[in-house]
This record gives sequence, C-alpha cells and structure tokens, in this order.
Amino acid sequence: MLQIQVIRENSAEVIERLKVKNFDATEIIAKVLALDTQLRQLKKNLDNNLMEQRKLAEEIGKLFKEGKRDEAEQKKAQTSVLKAEEKTMQADLAEMERKINELMVLMPNMPHSSVPKGKSAEDNEIVYEEGDASNFNYPALPHWELVKKYDIIDFELGNKLTGAGFPVYKGKGAKMQRALINFFLNSATEAGYLEIQPPYMVNEASAYATGQLPDKEGQMYHATQDNFYLIPTAEVPVTNIYRNVILKQSDFPIKNCAYSACFRREAGSYGKDVRGLNRLHQFDKVEIVQIEHPDRSYQTLEEMKTYAMSLLQRLGLPFHVLRLCGGDISFTSALTYDLEVYSKAQQKWLEVSSVSNFESFQANRLKLRFKDENGKMRLAHTLNGSALALPRVMAALLENNQTPEGIVVPEVLRPYTGFDIID
Repeated sequence: MLQIQVIRENSAEVIERLKVKNFDATEIIAKVLALDTQLRQLKKNLDNNLMEQRKLAEEIGKLFKEGKRDEAEQKKAQTSVLKAEEKTMQADLAEMERKINELMVLMPNMPHSSVPKGKSAEDNEIVYEEGDASNFNYPALPHWELVKKYDIIDFELGNKLTGAGFPVYKGKGAKMQRALINFFLNSATEAGYLEIQPPYMVNEASAYATGQLPDKEGQMYHATQDNFYLIPTAEVPVTNIYRNVILKQSDFPIKNCAYSACFRREAGSYGKDVRGLNRLHQFDKVEIVQIEHPDRSYQTLEEMKTYAMSLLQRLGLPFHVLRLCGGDISFTSALTYDLEVYSKAQQKWLEVSSVSNFESFQANRLKLRFKDENGKMRLAHTLNGSALALPRVMAALLENNQTPEGIVVPEVLRPYTGFDIID
C-alpha cells in the first residue's frame, strides 16, 4: 500500500506514475486527500479535547483540596461532556481511517522510473538473451506427448483425482521433479539464503499484507470454514514472517528461500497456451525472498535476477530476460524482470521466473520497519523471485533435450536423479 504522506506531498507525481500502469488514480486520490484533511482536523480537535480534559482534571483536584465542592462538581460536569465528545470523535476517527484504507488498497504500487509504458506483454522489453533458441532439425514432440511416451506425467489421472491442472508425476518424472526442487534449494542455500518450510495455507491478514487481498481474491483457493487461503506462492507466508516486526540496520539483508506447492485458480485461462504443464492449478516452486534496506534494494534486485539466470545457465536452457511494461507488471511490484525459457518443440517462450522489487508497498501493509542511523523509524523494502517455478522448466527440459534414444538429463541434475536419460 502506498504511504499517505507520499500521496499528500506528491499527489501529481503519484497520478502520473500510476498512469504507466494504465491506472487513473485522480478520483481516488482526490477522495483520499479530502478525507485526510478531515482526519487531521479531527485528530487536532481530539487532541484539544484531551488537553482540556487534563486541564479540568487538575483544576478539579485543586478545587476539592480548597473545599470548593460545588465548583468542582461543575467542572466534573464539563468533563463528562468532553468525554462524550471524545467517544464520538474516536468513533468518527476510526470510521474515517477505515474509509481512507478502503480507497488506499485500490491503488497499485508506483512503477519505477525504468518501467516502460505499455498495455500488454507485447510491450515488454528484452534486456538480455542467452542460448540457442533455434528449432530442432527433426520433428520434435511437445512435452504432453513425451510424458505419455515415457509414462512420467499423467494428466488424465490428475483430472480423475482432482481436475484439470493437477497432474500426477510418476517414476522418473517424479524423481526429476524432486531433483529440480533439491537442486534449486541447495543452490539457494549455497548463495546465502536461509531455507524456510512454510505452511501452505495462510490467514486473511497474511494474504492482505503481501497484496493478494483484495486484488487477487478471485484467484486464490479459499477454505471458507476456517477463512484460510491456499498460498499462490511461498512469498506470502515467508514475507509475513516479518509482519509487525521492527528490524535493526544490521539485520539487512535478510535472505530466505522456500519450496512449496502453489495453488492458483487461474480463472479464465484456456486454449492451447495452457496445455500440459504450461499453466496449472497446482505446481511446485522454489521462492527467494529478501528484506532489504531501501538504499540497496535495486542493487539487490539485480543480484537476484543474476542468480535466477545462473540456474538456467546451469541447466543449459536458452532464455531471455524481460523488463515488464506498465500494463504487464503486477499490482504490488515497482519493477519486475521476467525470465523466459525457449521451448524448441512448442517454438515459444515460457515464463519460469519473475523477480520483483516491491519497495515499501508490502512493508507498509506488513508494518515492517527498521530504525535508521538517526533512530528514525522507516519502512523496509521487500523483494522476491521464482528460483525457479518447476512446470515450464520441466516442459523445456523434456522438449529441448529429447533425442531418438530418450530425454537426456542435464548433467547438473544427475547427482539428484540417479539416472542420465529418461527412456
């Protein structure tokens, strides 16, 4: 959530920057500022009321000591009136804060100055490319046919057990999945990340604090009886570890990683682009999360991007890096890089990672703060990235490494799989 002070002091700039996200905040900000003016006046009136009550309390004490009981009782009557007014003002204050908060949560995070304007993924900028993205010289099978041929992933069985988008991994397919998870987790811990094993469901406060509510409410699976939400990413529980926490400057950087299953309704997703592993309702992912000092967060973002790239380099997958435009960047992000691998059989790019800096947007909801060198309380910056999401990595590995003899396992995964080829 944006900070009210930023809106109060730089409303024109906020409006202009949010236009990059194709969001017109003019009307909302006008309402917020009007309510904020009323709120500050109400706080001033309440402070005056409390000051007057304290003054009367001192006077009443003196009058009783002097034996002036009638005058003291008159002052007590004035105090009763002030207390009733105080109660009304406290209720009005809470209601006004609620109205302001309802408006504030509707506004997305301001994009960084480097975010290009654009309306859709077509307007994203390619900032880096690596690897051979040319196609095979012989007819190649897409992964949904390869998994049937080698009996390693069963989409029909998943549909029987649960529904579309819940595949069952079998045999070497299950071992390959586990190998990728262990490879990603071990790589993260070697890079200085502390491994966390979080719960797969969170409460409403956690979903709100990282921005999934109210923006993505319809995309999350909701266990209504307990009012828990199945996590769309480990970012949610891991970042919420630091909700209502005050850090010291010496705590930075905080680096966590976590494996989890992820659950997304993906409402409205259909067609050839969601076939097989391309888009699932349940999938596995290793997430990296950092809590960082505001002065270092963009340097950290570049380091996290480079780290995610190194995983694709070690797997031998052709990839490119995109800087997302305003129309494709998420509600909560200030700057996002997407990493996409090239599927030679499908002849298309598949997103396998998003690495984002949220600046103080999540921290404001989390109330995640630190004391700077002057003892002033400030909001920290939060960042996260997929390192990596497994389904499309698996799809690209199966498709790009297929040979007439079978699917060759990348060398870096062989210590984890215990086999060199899927045949």
